[in-house]
Amino acid sequence: QVQLVESGGGLVQAGESLRLSCAASGSVFRITSMGWYRQTPGNQRELVATMTNGGTTNYGRFVKGRFTISRDNVEKTVYLQMNDLEPEDTAVYYCNAEGGTDYYGNLIPYWGQGTQVTVFS
Repeated sequence: QVQLVESGGGLVQAGESLRLSCAASGSVFRITSMGWYRQTPGNQRELVATMTNGGTTNYGRFVKGRFTISRDNVEKTVYLQMNDLEPEDTAVYYCNAEGGTDYYGNLIPYWGQGTQVTVFS
């Protein structure tokens, strides 16, 4: 099992920045990728950014260069630097890690408890 604990959410004005952090513990040797997703009420969880152990990144289309994901592989921590925030970025942001496979060979996802980001205009 992998446990994920997020921090860094909050209330900011449009145009400002926030940095989210997520620390992994437990069976961290299983982790192959870490990242962030977000969700608003009534909507599905959507990709924000992910980064593999090898450094390959993937960003959601809405990011448009405003967010940067980074990882500290020694500390098993993933960060999300969010700049030029917009009210549309308001959501609960969830840390995600993938590691290990189930009986069918599917990667096993792990989730943090979520941290609220609210951007007002």
